[in-house]
Amino acid sequence: MAAPRIFIVEDNPTIRDSLIPTLEDLTDAEIVGLAEGEDEAVRWMQSHSDAWDLAIVDLFLRQGSGLGVLRRLRNGGARQRMVVLTNYATADMRRRCSDAGADRVFDKSNDLDAFFDYCNASPMR
Repeated sequence: MAAPRIFIVEDNPTIRDSLIPTLEDLTDAEIVGLAEGEDEAVRWMQSHSDAWDLAIVDLFLRQGSGLGVLRRLRNGGARQRMVVLTNYATADMRRRCSDAGADRVFDKSNDLDAFFDYCNASPMR
């Protein structure tokens, strides 16, 4: 199975700077793009719809929100997945993310092993 082509929607440079090399090491992923805000993410992901397999979305962004990204892209390609990686993974927020189109929600503090397993196991291409 081919490694996923990942698009990251995260506005915190410290998190991006640690997440990217970890993804590349643990998943053999190819990071195809980054966005810090909702409009930028949606614009790139729609105009490059064949260039990504997995979107990793944070909830709180520089502009807009991760929920907005999910809602606007929820009818994407059947092979594409969107997951939320957040520090705010309450039961209510997990439900809201799922309703908005997230395939999974992972807590940055408690679910990292499950997150990396998902990245490795999900059929994407």
